[in-house]
Amino acid sequence: MQFTKAHGTGNDFILVPDPDDQISLTPALVRALCDRHLGLGGDGVIRLAPARPGVEADVFMDYRNADGSLAEMCGNGVRCVAKYVADRGHTGQQVRVDTRAGVKVVEVVSWHEDGTVDVLRVDMGAPVAIGSVRIDLEGAGDIELTTVSMGNPHAVIAMGDVTAAPLSDWGQAINADERFAGGVNVEVIAVPGLDRVEGRIFERGVGETLASGTGAAAMAVAAHTRGLATRDVTVDLPGGELEISWDEESLYVTGPAREVASGSVAPALLAEIAAVATAPAKEFV
Repeated sequence: MQFTKAHGTGNDFILVPDPDDQISLTPALVRALCDRHLGLGGDGVIRLAPARPGVEADVFMDYRNADGSLAEMCGNGVRCVAKYVADRGHTGQQVRVDTRAGVKVVEVVSWHEDGTVDVLRVDMGAPVAIGSVRIDLEGAGDIELTTVSMGNPHAVIAMGDVTAAPLSDWGQAINADERFAGGVNVEVIAVPGLDRVEGRIFERGVGETLASGTGAAAMAVAAHTRGLATRDVTVDLPGGELEISWDEESLYVTGPAREVASGSVAPALLAEIAAVATAPAKEFV
């Protein structure tokens, strides 16, 4: 199995090219590959397959979270996929990526001197289901969450200092709430200026990550909806900055994508994963 390790502002992925549409991303395989000590390490695995039947796109992004669960969309991941395709012979400045949240058009903004892609801009589509709920969190009391979907669900908390948030605890507590039965990505934001948002993200199925493209989009939407920021903002995340532009028709995320390494997964590891997946369940008395 071939792979390429890539990241967008520190949000890292294992890209698995599958041009013949033959690879099955089982939960056991994904968890093993994403293990940062025993595997390759990553926030998720993305299988690059042919576009699904009836869909006009250059590639299908089959994305799984680090715990093996399926995810609809990933704003940083889709830039990494588009870079992979563009750097390997794709002609034109746009890459159409088929995702479970629809086809995303990714535009190359700039290139490195060697001709490889540097910065890309993703048309994320319009945010939907913007609303709010209140929840009681230990240590914080009754707080308001701004909810928004960017093809996947988000819940955003506005506060004065994002570094002070016990984000892992809050993320787990909010995901345990019955109103988020399908799971939700949880963000905390601070807004130091009309054109700047600071944030952190807890991704469902992963935990806290350095960045998130859909998360940055949700942060920007929440900040504007609350009257704290304009529609064009820089979102400052632990892994770097993403530029968000939101007009009446769509929202755009602009940022870099980087490839770290390419290679092949050791056959012995694949055999171990297969053996675990097919082993009979243990009985405990």
